Amino acid sequence: MPDTDRLGLRGGYGRDAAAFDRTRPVCPPQLFTGLVRLAGLTPGDRVLEIGCGTGQGTIPLAERGLAVTAVELDPALARLATARLARFGQVEVITSSFEDWTPDGSFDTVVAVNSLHWVDPAQRYAKPARLLRPGGALAVAECRWSTPDDADPFWADVQADYRAVGFAGAPPPPPEAIQPEPLPPEARAFFEDLAARRYPFTVTYSPEDYLANLASQAGTRQLGADRSAEFLTRVRARLASLGWPPLTVTFVGLLTIGRSTP
Repeated sequence: MPDTDRLGLRGGYGRDAAAFDRTRPVCPPQLFTGLVRLAGLTPGDRVLEIGCGTGQGTIPLAERGLAVTAVELDPALARLATARLARFGQVEVITSSFEDWTPDGSFDTVVAVNSLHWVDPAQRYAKPARLLRPGGALAVAECRWSTPDDADPFWADVQADYRAVGFAGAPPPPPEAIQPEPLPPEARAFFEDLAARRYPFTVTYSPEDYLANLASQAGTRQLGADRSAEFLTRVRARLASLGWPPLTVTFVGLLTIGRSTP
């Protein structure tokens, strides 16, 4: 993604923080259990989270006894995260971009859930490596959309609406095509592969929540105001023609962990 698009899109998720919090997919508990185990974390260990959003991934880390410093650049999302996480005494939310933030001390693990691709490529792996204690871990997690072979026909039919507005990208692949991934080549100077896992799961949305999720996605916002409005109108009309059914989405949670190298 060009820097102009990356910088313009990454800070727009807080336009409707409540809808973002309600509709974004959250990686399943098994992924966070695996993250803690594979990274060798124990209660009290210091974790830095990049781009915590509204704290959806922070809560599972805090519930496992970790001391989390969560950095979020969008003020609206950071405020909601602060409120949601107030019950955890070992969690702090910082409103800042990851690139501009200067920490106090080092961390046992750096975690990024659906966020690392927004970080400046020059700092994406170099800065986490600097912030980790020797032998610390980088854990990268994300939720990938998928379309099983037995998915509702809606998911095939709605591709016509994507094509009508010139949406970039391809339809989601079947879940079995989404496999664990190692760290990319640009991370090799800083980390060695430790583990890679996959965690399929499903989420059922009401039609309105699905539309709210769709509106918040970077790809939709990248269309611009007119085409994004046309796209959402088309999808809304399609849902109305079907009687406003609930929609079950299949996701694959991916977890990749690297160990910092000397």
